[in-house]
Amino acid sequence: MSNIETISAILDAIPDPKGRGGLIAAGRISAPRFNDGKVSLILDVTGLTPRLREGLNVVVQEKLREIEGVTDVRIAMTAEKGERALVAVGSGKGGVGKSTLSANLAIALAAAGRKVGLVDADIYGPSQPRLMSTEGERPVAEEKKLMPIMSPYGIPMLSMGHLVAPGQAIAWRGPMAGNALSQLIDAEWGDCDTIIIDLPPGTGDVQLSMIQKHKPAGAVIVSTPQDLALIDANRAIDLFKQASIPIIGLVENMAGYACPHCGEVSDPFGVGGAEAAAGAMGYPFLGRVPLDIGVRMASDAGSPPAALGGPQSEAFHAIARRVAAWLVERKG
Repeated sequence: MSNIETISAILDAIPDPKGRGGLIAAGRISAPRFNDGKVSLILDVTGLTPRLREGLNVVVQEKLREIEGVTDVRIAMTAEKGERALVAVGSGKGGVGKSTLSANLAIALAAAGRKVGLVDADIYGPSQPRLMSTEGERPVAEEKKLMPIMSPYGIPMLSMGHLVAPGQAIAWRGPMAGNALSQLIDAEWGDCDTIIIDLPPGTGDVQLSMIQKHKPAGAVIVSTPQDLALIDANRAIDLFKQASIPIIGLVENMAGYACPHCGEVSDPFGVGGAEAAAGAMGYPFLGRVPLDIGVRMASDAGSPPAALGGPQSEAFHAIARRVAAWLVERKG
């Protein structure tokens, strides 16, 4: 066996941190060379956190130095800087199910093949830790960047709720809230290609800060069918329009209630309002989510319906397919 064959065999015996076999099979290693006792190679660390990158570098160095005749190991680390799409989920007012939609959209997009992260940007009323079953967990920082918490559903996430005690009031003025949001969005998201940002309701400082600094690829607007909610949704749309942020489409939440006893469907909040508004404004209608006690109970229990399957999950997956298609078309 030649020196290069020996080096390659040892490198391929080192497991890829992402679980894709050895380093050679995973495509992490390129251009290995051996000359006068010196081994040189290129190590692709795309998608790895700083801790994993350094740990992998140390392991490769140690394993190669065990080879007889090797006196020096030189590793050039490289990483592809992939494009990351930020998708803002907004509404003009609270109580329309925006956070529930954000959590389920993240899970459903991941099921559709995207690498998704979730930011709970509702600085004053964070609810994603409860929805995603990560309450009580605390993120750590590496090289001045927060490391997202991995939810039980395979979605890395960060929320202000992870940084303060449960139930603690956050009495911050606009600039402090904006800085906190930037820390969440600028975290170490690894190989995520899509970040869902659950915005606070309204059109205030946090929304403006996020739009100006981070420029989302597009926005999903959530509303219930009734006229009052649609008026507020229009304000959110106008904010994004002024900032030249594309509107991916509108979602109508709490649309239709099926009685669990007789099966009769009623519409306590009306029906079709968001779809009609989308048509009138020339935006896509992404779908509707029914008013269902099962969605509420699963969400309160930290079990998003999109992760559970069944009839309650299909509405979220249908919306996610349309968002995923928009993201693909956007790239041409």
